[in-house]
Formats: sequence, structure tokens, C-alpha cells
Amino acid sequence: MTAINFGEWTPDQPDLGSGCVDAKNVIPTAAGYRPLPSLAALSGAADARLRGLYAAKQSNGTVKIFAGDSTKLYEFDATDSGLDNISKSGNYTVSGDEPWRFVQFGNIVIAASNSQILQSYTLGSSSLFADVTGAPTAKYIAVVRDFVMTANTSSSNQQVRWSGIGDSTSWAQSATTQADSQTIYGLGAITGLVGGEFATILCEEGIVRATYAGSPLVFQFDSLETSGGCAIPGTVASIGGSTIFWSSSGFQLFNGATSQAIGAEKVDRYFADDLNIGDVDRCSAAIDPVNKLYVLAYSDGNGGSQPNKLLMFNYALGRWSRGEVSTDLLAPIYTAGYTLESLDNISASLDALPASLDSPLYNGGQFAFAGSDDSKISTFTGADLTSVIETGEQVLPDGQRALVNAVTPLVTGVSPTTTVQVLTRNRQQDTETATTAASVNADGWAPVRSNGRFHRVRLNVSGTWTDARGVDVQAQAAGLR
Repeated sequence: MTAINFGEWTPDQPDLGSGCVDAKNVIPTAAGYRPLPSLAALSGAADARLRGLYAAKQSNGTVKIFAGDSTKLYEFDATDSGLDNISKSGNYTVSGDEPWRFVQFGNIVIAASNSQILQSYTLGSSSLFADVTGAPTAKYIAVVRDFVMTANTSSSNQQVRWSGIGDSTSWAQSATTQADSQTIYGLGAITGLVGGEFATILCEEGIVRATYAGSPLVFQFDSLETSGGCAIPGTVASIGGSTIFWSSSGFQLFNGATSQAIGAEKVDRYFADDLNIGDVDRCSAAIDPVNKLYVLAYSDGNGGSQPNKLLMFNYALGRWSRGEVSTDLLAPIYTAGYTLESLDNISASLDALPASLDSPLYNGGQFAFAGSDDSKISTFTGADLTSVIETGEQVLPDGQRALVNAVTPLVTGVSPTTTVQVLTRNRQQDTETATTAASVNADGWAPVRSNGRFHRVRLNVSGTWTDARGVDVQAQAAGLR
């Protein structure tokens, strides 16, 4: 019996000797993989596909969930699961595939798009969003220390502009309020903005850090990298002081000072080949801090313009996996509170609820990793998706042809349903031949029969399971011919 562990998924590497040839609909763990839940609808439908999603917390802990489509801004109503229109009078017109981006500044939620002046909503008192007088239209928005900062504004795609200190409503340039702007030359258009103690400004051809310096400069701008900037705005997501994005040279993690390649010889070529370049404006990325994942949704073109693929990077382990999920956007949110009566507004059937009744999803203020499909807010709390995990190619025993006649999947869980296939070829240039999927018998192994020199094992796993670590393969030498 030969034990084969599920190693790292590295599709940019040859099948022979790789950790895993496939890791679909799974989340990387230290010793293998666990299942990826499906999306389950949480809200009713908006008028059009959602382009932004954000959860804000009031000082008393109450959660408000906001969303936006091409014409409206919405608030999620937990009493009936509806999306209530809270747009300004006359609604909006958001052009192309432009998203809405949101930030919270104290008790004020601000929404930004490239087509509309900044919109403001005061938690606890506003009933509708309203224009922020004097503010720009901007593709990107962030809170940097005591300022609201925007980038790629209506004045210039190279401009950064910020509000007065401690005042999101003050935008007229003033030495007193410290509201001002800065144009960043020589690095192309700004393609991302991340806030915090300092601003990380991602450009097409480099990265700039803006650090608060006080009057008269207000912010000091330092070019930290002058090549390999962010090539696709929708790939940007940040955790702590680090930012992950796609550059012209692959996936990068910027730690506030330097960038590290995290996809080189792992997934960079796979993503570049799989991405439908015509739909790059539909990409969206977000951080799932519970699972320590950077998740990117993109379209490969086969399902239309809507993103239908996920790339997932466990930033604690440095391991990747992939998913096949249709979602218009990704976002981390906090949940609104529910009563048992209000659950009827999500679904009259207990079986159709987006999560089991004991899930923290129904407790207000709980984190949920979310997306959107069919113009609805949805969360990754549904049934586990059917997963495919495939080992790297092996020579069993070393240097010889082998007959594989049994495989034991090392999958744990309450009720996993696992079938096994063995893929075999005699030469590296040959196309693999796969056995018929064999079910696991009562003794825990699947009967297969595959004769050849190079072998890999594919597990198809569904049902309820928690962990997949590898396989035990029973093989015997079959001679050299």
C-alpha cells in the first residue's frame, strides 16, 4: 500500500511529481483540503445585478447592510429580507461595469462610483443617501487615518483627493481643514486604493504610499515601486497592512513596503490563460478572515460575462485552490439579527434556509463571507459543493509499470459520498485514460483496475465531509512492457 498525501495545488507545474493536479471547490488546509460551501440567497432581488455590498456597524452594535446596482442604492431589511431603495431622489446612472464602493467614517457610510458624486448616509438618522456637496466622483475610496480619501477622480485618473480632517463633508481645498489633492505622475492611472494608518495607492505601473505629515504637506507621497503595479482593479483586496492584487507579472502581496510574488510557478499562468480578458471589469476580490482566504471571482467566458470561477489563496499557509461558483461580486459582511418569525421571509421551508437554524448567520453582528447571484445578497453558507481533488502523477512502484487495483480515500466526515478514478498513461506525451468512477465499499476502499506507468488518483467528494488528506493506493509491479 502506497500513501499519497494531497499536496499543494500548483497548476503551473507539470502533473508528474506535483502536489495536486486539481483542487476544485475546496479550501486549503495545512494537511489537505476541506469543502467549500455553496452560495445561498439571503435577500430578495434588486432591480439589476448587484455592483457593491457593504455592512456597517452602528455604535450600539446594530448592523446595516447596504448594496447597489446600476440605478439604486439599497438597505437590507431583515424583517422581510427585502432590499429597500434608499437612493437619493431620482436614483442614479452607473455606467458600464463600474462597481459601487463603500466606506464607513464614524457613523457615516459613504458610497463612491465613477459616475456619481460621493453619496452619504448617516447611520441612525438618514432615510436616504444624499450628495456630498463639493465631493468628487471617484472610482476608489478609503479611510486613511482621519480622512476620507478618493482616487482616480473626475478631475484625473491620476489624482488622489481627500476630505478635511475629521470631516467627510468638507472637500474644498483649505489649509485650515487640510482638504487637498495630489496628482501622481509617471505611473499611469490609479487602479486601487487601500486605507488604514497610511494609504496604499496602486497604479498601473507602480505603488505609492501616502503617509500623514500634517500641514502644510498634509500627506507625503513616496513611490515604493515603479514597475509591476496593479493591472486589474477588481483583484485588489487587503488584510491588515497587506494588499493582494494581480500585476503584469502575476499575483503579488504588498506588505506596505515591498511586494512578494505569491502566484509565480503556481497559478499565474493558469489564471492568465483561464481569464476571459474581455470581462476583466467584472472581477471582484475580498478577504475571508475566518478561513484566512483571499478570494477572487472572475469569468472564463464559458458562462458569459458573469464571473463563474473562484481562485482562493490561504495567506496563512501560502496555498491555493479553485472553485466553480457563479457570483457577481464578493464581499465580507456582518449579519443582521433575525427572529424565528422573520426567518419565514427568507424561506417558508426550513430545508431551504441559507444555513441550519443553529448557524451564527442568524445572530446579528456575525461575520459572513458573501456574494451575489440573481441580483440577491447571498452567503457562502449553503450545502457543500461537490469537490474534485486529484493527486499529482506518480510512478508506482518507482521506475516500473504498475497495476493499481484498490484505492482508499482518506476523507473524514459525517456522510461523505466519494467515488474514485485512476488516470493512467505510459508516456508523458500521452493523453491519460481514466477508469470508471468507483464507489467506496463497506471496507473503506474502492475497487479499480488500471495498468500503466504513470498514475494519478481523482476523488469526487460530495455529501457532508470535513477533511480530505490523501489516498492509500494498492499497486503491484506489472513488468516493463
